Amino acid sequence: MNKQKSHAFDKDIYLLGVDEDGVRYWLEAPRWDCGWYWGFGYIETYTNNLHPDLARDIDSHSHFDGLVWFKKDNGDYVYHINESPRFVETVVSDAEAWELSDLMKRFYVLKESAEIFNIGTAHFTSNTRHDSTNKNIEKYINEVELPKIFKAIMELLTPTGG
Repeated sequence: MNKQKSHAFDKDIYLLGVDEDGVRYWLEAPRWDCGWYWGFGYIETYTNNLHPDLARDIDSHSHFDGLVWFKKDNGDYVYHINESPRFVETVVSDAEAWELSDLMKRFYVLKESAEIFNIGTAHFTSNTRHDSTNKNIEKYINEVELPKIFKAIMELLTPTGG
């Protein structure tokens, strides 16, 4: 399956793969949301399956971490999208799937870390003996490290010459 980049609802989207029913799954490009965190990892399907740029609506919304990093009923682990039972075909080779999985895992860990350094806690309680607020670390993660990861992911999923 060839890599594809499209646009839907004011967002760039990148094809990940297709399921047994022919439904195409697209990863939305990262977006700075609400002035304090990165919205990313969103997987969409659209009412116009072949041309999401012409779709009237989003058909389904899920998250990348729901496609990977779990144990299947047969006991096998799913580490990257080429192992995911959701897809019958993807746009990445196994080597690219491993790289994508690694980059996405780093995104999730760093996003959560940035949130902790922003607020100072893990949101379980504000009554804690240690406050982890550190605006310098939060700024570095959000302004330096995560954009480098996003760039690598978008380059990985962009069609050659695109």
